Amino acid sequence: MMSLILNQLRPAAIIILVMTVLLGLAYPLALTGVAQVIFPGNADGSLVHDGKGKVVGSELIGQNFSDPAYFWPRPSAAGDGYDATSSGGSNLGPTSAKLRDLATKRAAALREANGLGPDAPVPAELVTASGSGLDSHISPEAARFQAARVAKARGLPESDVLELIDKHIEGRTFWFLGEPKVNVLKLNIALDKLQR
Repeated sequence: MMSLILNQLRPAAIIILVMTVLLGLAYPLALTGVAQVIFPGNADGSLVHDGKGKVVGSELIGQNFSDPAYFWPRPSAAGDGYDATSSGGSNLGPTSAKLRDLATKRAAALREANGLGPDAPVPAELVTASGSGLDSHISPEAARFQAARVAKARGLPESDVLELIDKHIEGRTFWFLGEPKVNVLKLNIALDKLQR
């Protein structure tokens, strides 16, 4: 009886060991190697470097910019804001009074920061957090909304800032998915280079 059990357990143990080595080690290593060869930038986290070669972030993860001389991203509900370890939305629905109050407060702050009147329209994405809380992109309209503030803070002609925005508009993914967008980190890095 015991030898029968051992005869049945031995192949099961060997299969577990072989599959662990194949699927737990060999497959991930092979996939990582292929990704490094075909998409080296993406496989390394789509890192963004400044003019000196220093890593300043990832083009896939938003960062908090609050200085008036920079473009601001969408608000974040991830942890204390843009915390990749706490990615997630606020889970507030469209009928939530808390969301309405928060959006109203954010809109008023944006109007004040951009020198606009109390009834000026504000892009909805600038007052509501995304599902991940880590959006690295805003719409071209949200970037243009901020152009006058950024130009004034930097002492640049607004037309130069608008031209910079237009140069950084990324098209739809695969030409048909999503909407055109602007990467906030890349735009801000280009803005720093423009002023030099």
